[in-house]
Amino acid sequence: MTDAFNLDGRVAVVTGGGRGIGRAIALELAAAGAAVVPTARTSEEVEAVAAEIEDADGTAIAATADVTDRDAVSAVIERTEAELGGIDIVVNNAGFNPDDALGRPEDVSTESLGDVLAVNLEGAFEVTTAAAESLFESGGGAVINVASVGGLVGLPRQHPYVASKHGLVGLTKSMALDWAPEVRVNAVAPGYVSTALTEDLEANERLRQSILDRTPLERFATPEEIAGPVVFLASDAASYVTGECLAADGGWTAR
Repeated sequence: MTDAFNLDGRVAVVTGGGRGIGRAIALELAAAGAAVVPTARTSEEVEAVAAEIEDADGTAIAATADVTDRDAVSAVIERTEAELGGIDIVVNNAGFNPDDALGRPEDVSTESLGDVLAVNLEGAFEVTTAAAESLFESGGGAVINVASVGGLVGLPRQHPYVASKHGLVGLTKSMALDWAPEVRVNAVAPGYVSTALTEDLEANERLRQSILDRTPLERFATPEEIAGPVVFLASDAASYVTGECLAADGGWTAR
């Protein structure tokens, strides 16, 4: 059964692949045998991830792109196809939750809502559809969208983010129906993960404890603990799984 997790010969594009969860996903996909194209807006970050993969005798291409820029996305897809022969796996991890999108609904502007939806939801749609031809030609393509517990339940004061992640889960399910049986489309819904983006949250003892009290496993996840489910969903071990959202949340949504 362990052979089913082997990704030798496959090519994976990982958006938001320069740090945190995206970096861990890129590294774990490479460790499983895939050639990986980490993408992000910051060239230094994706170049560092690509170098780390190559230092471990893997294959990687660092690609700089903003997922809201259609031309930049198309350029990444075309470069990947030209240099690596096609695309078998797309991981839509790019996302953000800026301070100006936090607060009560009446305090959040429609501009902030639009900015979050553009990256977290529309960006995933843009990247996936741009790679559609390659995914179908691969003979077993897989798309994994990185959603959130905020795509499964409500979270206070995070309305644009929650809306975008609920939309991403819905997109996962509807796209899985249209693209079956050639391409599988699934999502992972992380709970709270220890990254640079959650440092301030973990430093706030009151907020940190409230999260731990809500999480049966009583801790934040590591990025690698999210990467594992992504590798599973990308692999033949999940060959009969599509249209699903796998919660990797320490039990958050079990309550």
